Amino acid sequence: MPTISQFITGNERVYWGGFFIIFGSTFFSAFLYTAVISKLLPPSDNAIIFAIQNDRYYCFLVPLTLPVLVVAVYFYWLSMKMFKHA
Repeated sequence: MPTISQFITGNERVYWGGFFIIFGSTFFSAFLYTAVISKLLPPSDNAIIFAIQNDRYYCFLVPLTLPVLVVAVYFYWLSMKMFKHA
């Protein structure tokens, strides 16, 4: 059965690689602004930026996601151990 990598040429890999790097960098920058930088700036007259500055959801999102990530990685490790030794 052919894999997806057999259908993608070298130029397409470079294109998609660049696309995903730009996409990830954009969303990381937006999250960083929302979670950290906007809290350090003075209050804004713009309604959207003011709402982002007063929002506390993203400040708690990452710290509360880390324990869930640890549990997910543990279950992944545990399932791989069971699969290898079964």
